[in-house]
Amino acid sequence: MDHGSHPVTGSAGLDLAALVVRLVLLPATAFVAGVGLLRPLVDTLPRRLWQVTAVLGGLSAALAVVSAVAFDVNVVGAIVHAVLVLAVPVLSARRPPVGRWIAVALLVLLVLETALGRSGVEFAIDTVYVGGTAVWFGLSALSLARAEPPRTGPLSWTLGGVLTLAAAVQLVLSGVAFDRRLYETLFGVALLAAFVLPVVASALWRRVAIVGVAAAFLAWSAFVAVPKPADLPVPGVPLLADAGGSPVLVSPHRPGRNLVHLAEPASVSVGDGPLVEAVARPGASGFWAEVELPAGRSELEVDGRTVEVDAGDGAGPAGASGPDGPECATTALGGLVAGRKDVLTSCPADALSEEDADALRKLVGFLAARKADSVTVVGDSSPRGTAAAQVVQAAAAAHHLTVRPDAAALVVVSGWTKAATTLDGAAAAQRERPAYPYGLYVAPWLLTGPLVNSVAGSMVPLRFDPREQAAISYAVALDNAFPGENPTVTGFQQWLGPGQPAAPRVQVFATAQVNAMPMNPDQPHAPGMDVPGEGPGFFIPRGTVVAISLPLD
Repeated sequence: MDHGSHPVTGSAGLDLAALVVRLVLLPATAFVAGVGLLRPLVDTLPRRLWQVTAVLGGLSAALAVVSAVAFDVNVVGAIVHAVLVLAVPVLSARRPPVGRWIAVALLVLLVLETALGRSGVEFAIDTVYVGGTAVWFGLSALSLARAEPPRTGPLSWTLGGVLTLAAAVQLVLSGVAFDRRLYETLFGVALLAAFVLPVVASALWRRVAIVGVAAAFLAWSAFVAVPKPADLPVPGVPLLADAGGSPVLVSPHRPGRNLVHLAEPASVSVGDGPLVEAVARPGASGFWAEVELPAGRSELEVDGRTVEVDAGDGAGPAGASGPDGPECATTALGGLVAGRKDVLTSCPADALSEEDADALRKLVGFLAARKADSVTVVGDSSPRGTAAAQVVQAAAAAHHLTVRPDAAALVVVSGWTKAATTLDGAAAAQRERPAYPYGLYVAPWLLTGPLVNSVAGSMVPLRFDPREQAAISYAVALDNAFPGENPTVTGFQQWLGPGQPAAPRVQVFATAQVNAMPMNPDQPHAPGMDVPGEGPGFFIPRGTVVAISLPLD
C-alpha cells in the first residue's frame, strides 16, 4: 500500500499520518508472515507467541482498512490484505501447512505494497529485503518461544549479510551514498540505518536481536515512503529546482549576477538580502529576477520557499545575464530537461554558428528569388547579432539587394530583447500602412512563441521541421518540467545533445497565429474543444509553423 504518493504529481510526498500508519502496518504484517512461514518447523506454537501474532494480525488488518478509508488506498488490495493477515494466525495454529501457503501469499502482497511504484532492480532489492526480514522475524520469534532454541547464529549472520548487501546496492542506486544527503535528509538516514542495523541485529543476543530486525525493517519502510531528496546543486550547472511545486531555474549558477526564472510572478531574495520582484522580459516566457549570488553555498528564497544553491567560486559567461540572459538560460534548460548536467561555459549570443550563417545567406537568396529589391536588417551589439547583420548585408550585396530602412522586407537577426521591440514596431507599422510587402523574416534563434506571435505572420529559415516527432517530444518534455515554458530553437538543440549533425537542408517556414473557428475574443469555446495551438507538443503556442519553400540551394 502506497502511503507516500502525492495524488496530483504522483511523486512521493511526506504525509506524517500516512507514514506512521505505514511504519506500524508493514512490520506487523512482516512478523505475521514470518511466523506463518516457519510455523511447520515446530510441533506446537507457544500460546504467547500465537497471541502476539494474532494481535499483530488484527492490528495490521485494522490499519489496512484505515488506509483504504483515509489514504485512498486500493479497496480490493486492503480487503485482501486484511483477510490474509487474519487467516495466518488461525491456520498456523490449526493447519500449519495451509497457513504457510497463506503466509507466502501475504508475503507476496507485502512485497508489492512495500515496493509500489518501483521496478526493475529496485523491485528485486525490495523483494530480497522484505522476504529476508520476514524470515528473520519468524526465526527469531520461534527461537525465543522454544525452551531449547536451535543454533541460529550462522543463519542470522547469513540473513543479516543478505539484507546489508541489498541495502548497499540500494545506497549506490539512490545516488546519496557519497554526499551529505546521506546524513542530512530523512531519506538518507533511513537508508543508512537499513544498511547498518542488520549487522547489528546479527551480533545481538538472541532475545534482543528481534528488536534490531524490527528497527532495520522500520528504516527500510521509511526509506521507501519518504521523498527522495533533490540532487545537490553543482556550481556552474544551471539549477532546475522545485519550490513548493513550482519550477525555479537559476542561471548561470555562479557567483555574481544570476537570473532566476519562474513560471509565476514572485518575490526572490538571497538569504536575508533585499527582495527582487520577478517580472516579464521582452521575448521570453514566464518571469525573471536578477539576483547576486555569493560564492559557495547559500539559500534562495522564492516567496518564502527555500531553494539551496551552490555557486562555487568560478566565473560564468558574461552573456548569462543582461539582455541575452533569458535565451541563455532557456537554452541550458533544454539540456536539463534531457537529464544532462552540463556546466554553462558560453551562451548562444556569444558567436554566430556557421549553420546559422549559412541559413541566413540562403534566406537572402530566397528573398532575391522572390524579386525583393531591398531589405531592412536589424542586429544588435552582441557578437552574434553583429556577425549576423554583416552576413545578411554581404549576401544582400551579392544578390544586388539594397539595405535600407523601411525596405521591402524586414530581416531581424538580433537577440530577443531588440527583436521584441522591432517586431512590435513592425506589427504597428503594418496596421497603419502596407509596410514590408515582402514580409517579416527572423533568424532561426528567434523562433519562439512570445516573439513570432507578436506579429500576424513571419518567416524563418530552419534545418528542422517544428512539427516533426523530435520537436514535439522536446515541447512536451519542456512543458512537463517547466509548465508554460515556450520551446526555443537553441533549447531544442541543447535537448538533442552534442554530436547531433546539422541537417544539410534549409527551408523557409512561415509562422502564423491560427484560429480554425474564428470567434469573438470573449466568446468561450464549446465544452471539450481546445483552443487551436494550445496544449503540449506545439512549438508555437496558439499558432502554426509550415514550410513554404523547398530545400534552398
